[in-house]
Amino acid sequence: MSTGEELRGRIALVAGATRGAGRAMAVALGEAGATVYVTGRTTRTAVSEVGRSTETIEETADLVTAAGGEGIAVPTDHLEPAQVRALTERIDHDHGRLDILINDVWGGDHLLEFPFGGKMWEYGLDKGLRMLRLGVETHIVTSHFALPLLVRRPGGLVIEVTDGTAESNRTYREQFYYDLAKTAPIRMAYALGEELRDLGCTAVALTPGWLRSEAMLDTYFKVTEETWRDGIAQDPAFAISESPAYVGRAAAALATDPEVARWNGRSLSSGGLAKVYGFTDTDGSRPDAWSYLAAKAKDPTTNAADYR
Repeated sequence: MSTGEELRGRIALVAGATRGAGRAMAVALGEAGATVYVTGRTTRTAVSEVGRSTETIEETADLVTAAGGEGIAVPTDHLEPAQVRALTERIDHDHGRLDILINDVWGGDHLLEFPFGGKMWEYGLDKGLRMLRLGVETHIVTSHFALPLLVRRPGGLVIEVTDGTAESNRTYREQFYYDLAKTAPIRMAYALGEELRDLGCTAVALTPGWLRSEAMLDTYFKVTEETWRDGIAQDPAFAISESPAYVGRAAAALATDPEVARWNGRSLSSGGLAKVYGFTDTDGSRPDAWSYLAAKAKDPTTNAADYR
């Protein structure tokens, strides 16, 4: 559990912190005392193409501050290089350093076409390319401008957030564009790890399991975080789901680990890291969704309860 001082004086940028995993990671860094810049396109006066006005970057910043850090909301479209350059110049001007970069920009769920399993040419090209821009190009643009600031000091950490591990994503994700969008950050972390190693910095890929994001709860399952178990009746596999706080704690564990370089270039998961660092989800459990899914693929009778 954080003492609120482990990251005091450290500066973090969570790109894509409006909701879900990004918000939770920003708050967890705040709990450890960090100053956290939170970015996104949905603000109290503007709504992104995702179409959810109920979560804003200002709200995320307030949660970071309430947790014990300092949250700073900066509206940013990470597909616009000028905006990202201005963001990093502001961080440089105000602090002269960047210690943690979390690339969590996504916002592509509304572009998914169902059912999965079709051929790539059967899906809309415009939607597919937009998905790749949101899930891949944004990360590249952000790293281009943020890394020169991060590498000024040894010990910098980059976390590429995705869906799936290197092992799980060896299996096709059943939709061409989604597969590329979620596999690319894993390779990015490996490549950046190679480039950052001799500068004393670390890059990793990090995935949650089945994330109980705001949209997952209220749009797909029609439940709340308090009543999420009611969703198991709709899909028994939902029993292995996890709150955003779980992956937030995973990110904070990495950021506060003085030996984080041992993970350089690796693909990591919230469930896997919980076993190493000892943190739990909000209910005290340690769900390991990716291990569960791998076991279930071999034995359909596998019980999710055995992986919490």
